[in-house]
Amino acid sequence: MVLNKEDIKKYISQSPPLIENLTDPKTQIQPNGIDLTLDKIYTFHGIGKIDFSNEKRQLPQKRHLPFNNEGFIKLVPGVYGVSFKEIVNLPDNVMALGRPRSSLIRMGVSVTTAVWDAGYQGRSEAMLSVLHHEGITIFENARLLQLVFFRLTGKTDAYDGIYQGENI
Repeated sequence: MVLNKEDIKKYISQSPPLIENLTDPKTQIQPNGIDLTLDKIYTFHGIGKIDFSNEKRQLPQKRHLPFNNEGFIKLVPGVYGVSFKEIVNLPDNVMALGRPRSSLIRMGVSVTTAVWDAGYQGRSEAMLSVLHHEGITIFENARLLQLVFFRLTGKTDAYDGIYQGENI
């Protein structure tokens, strides 16, 4: 079952709240999710490694791209990492999926995410792909992603991976 606006508000009022650090709840809480806002943009450097057991997992280095004095950055076509300002606190009976805001799609830009497992807590990261050949201008605090929440049929084992508590 997808959480609606009223369910989301109830989960936000709990401790810990479903989402912390909302800049403007009235704007960010949508009929079927919550908009997450841009915190940082990164470029990737070096080669990542992935295997079955994660023994050989190695993430590429990230370099932070600063915003200019006017609070924006122009991104050329390519792949970037982004982190969000909000902290997600999923209970053990709720998971989430992130989808790019439709305005980004209309600009030739996408945001790719993984599943937010039940029990996850952290300030998440995603991949921003600029596909439009002229790029995009992106402002600090831009709303990039709508996080949609799903109530599970029951409680499950809470997420316990290396990204638990990331960027907090």
